[in-house]
Amino acid sequence: MASTKQNVHDIIHATSNACAEIDRGSAHMSDSKSEAVMPIQTKMIMNIASEHGIEITSAAAANLLLKFSEIARSRNVQLPSSRQALVGWQPGIDDVNDDSIAATTTETIGWAANSHFEQIKQK
Repeated sequence: MASTKQNVHDIIHATSNACAEIDRGSAHMSDSKSEAVMPIQTKMIMNIASEHGIEITSAAAANLLLKFSEIARSRNVQLPSSRQALVGWQPGIDDVNDDSIAATTTETIGWAANSHFEQIKQK
C-alpha cells in the first residue's frame, strides 16, 4: 500500500502533466488556459486534502488555489527578457517554456496544498 506522500506525489505529478498538456494544446489561445487549468488544480487540492483525511468543498479548494497561486507565482522563475528575445521567437521553444511553467506552477501549488493539510493534521 502506497504512503500518503507517494499518493500525493502521484496526484501532483499527474495534474502537472495534465496542465502542461492543456497549456501546450492552447498555446496560442491565452484566455482559455486558466479556465481549463483552474478546475483541474482545484480538484487536485481536493484530492490532496482527501489523502490527508480532510474533506473540503470545491469552493474552499478554489479559495486555497488562489492563495497557493500567489505562492507559486512568487517562486517560479521565468526566462529573462534577453533570453526570451533570443529563443522566444523560435517555433516551439516558447511553447516548451510555457509548458514547463504550467507544470512547475501546478507542482508548487500541489506541494503548498500538501504542506497546508499536513499542518492541519498535526493540530
